[in-house]
Amino acid sequence: MIARLGVFLLWLIHFLPFKIQALLGDGLGALLYLFARSRRRIADINLRLCFPQMTEAERARMVRQNFQFFTRSVIERSILWWGSRAQLQKLIRVEGREHFDSALGQPLILLTAHFVGLDVGGSWIIQNANGVSVYARQKNPFLEKVILEKRGRFGEQLLYARQEGLRPVVKALRAGYPFYYFTDQDFSTKDSLFVPFFGIQTATLATLPRLVDMARAKVVPCITRVLPDYQGYEVRFYPAWENYPSGNLTADAQRMNEFIEQRVLEMPEQYFWLHRRFKTRPPNPDNTSSEENFYK
Repeated sequence: MIARLGVFLLWLIHFLPFKIQALLGDGLGALLYLFARSRRRIADINLRLCFPQMTEAERARMVRQNFQFFTRSVIERSILWWGSRAQLQKLIRVEGREHFDSALGQPLILLTAHFVGLDVGGSWIIQNANGVSVYARQKNPFLEKVILEKRGRFGEQLLYARQEGLRPVVKALRAGYPFYYFTDQDFSTKDSLFVPFFGIQTATLATLPRLVDMARAKVVPCITRVLPDYQGYEVRFYPAWENYPSGNLTADAQRMNEFIEQRVLEMPEQYFWLHRRFKTRPPNPDNTSSEENFYK
């Protein structure tokens, strides 16, 4: 019932002008910041680890902004789900499109990261090319059905649950479906290596270089940012990576983390700090489980 009510409210919100939606997201985000103590604490710990030079007041301000951007991303999903193609095209500015266009027609991985504009970038891509992506299964069947339907409403998008593994993704890549891929979350030690992210040894999926090898794919990074003054969004494509993979999984994972880190430095308030990014810790030198836990 709650999921149906939430979807209905989003449907109503999509009739509002974009700026009003954004202001609504800002207001609700400020309220969420006040009441979501646990997530507020996680974001504060993440920022303290990654930006030790920040004062407590600076961290609090950025965490509040982060809540506002996150809530806006939920509210503005109403546009992605029910807005017209023309409305979305008006809101989305594209930079570096030549890197996207020149790589189409061959196995292509569009590497992205957990910034608040993630779904906007995915929407633009599916409006311009059929694609493939993975998703996290929802506990609520109604919500999962809505999400799957809305993500593919502008074109053919193959969506596979993370539990299905890489085989269907590799098959789709070889068939010419660009893969919109994000790896910057903590999925424990399975398929992960510990490499630095903001100087912290971080569990990092080593799937990207393996996928590139299996599908003979190109990697074109794609990052979406929310523009200031409620102007909309910018989807930016970067040049295809050369000499990737290198044959060294650790170096390849590090290259990915360094790229994401550089983008975070450009817009730290828009990164997904509400996730326990450093939850899984490396083992101690004696190969026993680490007792270090940043989120205690």
